[in-house]
Amino acid sequence: MQLVLATNNRDKIREIKNLLDDLPLTILTFEDFIDFPEVEETGETLEENAILKAISIAEFSGYSALADDSGLEVEYLAGAPGVYSSRFAGPGCTYDDNCQKLLRKLADFPNERRSARFRTVIAIAWDSSKVETVEGTVDGIITSERIGDAGFGYDPVFYYPPAGKTFAEMALEEKNRVSHRGKALLKARSLIIEHINM
Repeated sequence: MQLVLATNNRDKIREIKNLLDDLPLTILTFEDFIDFPEVEETGETLEENAILKAISIAEFSGYSALADDSGLEVEYLAGAPGVYSSRFAGPGCTYDDNCQKLLRKLADFPNERRSARFRTVIAIAWDSSKVETVEGTVDGIITSERIGDAGFGYDPVFYYPPAGKTFAEMALEEKNRVSHRGKALLKARSLIIEHINM
């Protein structure tokens, strides 16, 4: 079986491969194709965006495709940045731009009002007409400053209380055991194994 990862984000590819590499399938990425498209995220929900990306890449490549869309939902910002997490600070923004904007917005909030949830929806398009989705979530607290150098995105400001550290202080394997994407990928693994064994 061949599975295309429907993303141009090398950080996501590394995390996904870490949890799927041992399966009897060939994982393809944007580097294996000419003119791999950048699918515009026009959906209003994480699920809509994940499905849109998976179907688009399945149609483009002719193979099954896996896409994820992830968002950070801060309780006292009414769930923002949510579906706009990757572009929270505006077009062309960096991970750091997004983190700094979030820290500014929460600057006057005490710890008890900094609760947040990471959420990932993964869509697998077996072909352009059959799509399945799974979801993973994890609860945490937004820190008052960046802590740690690992990971990507909002990892340096997302404190995970059971581990006593931010996601950016975790090794990849440790993060994948508890993260939103890790939990969703474990469910996606089950779908892939079922599909391989059909």
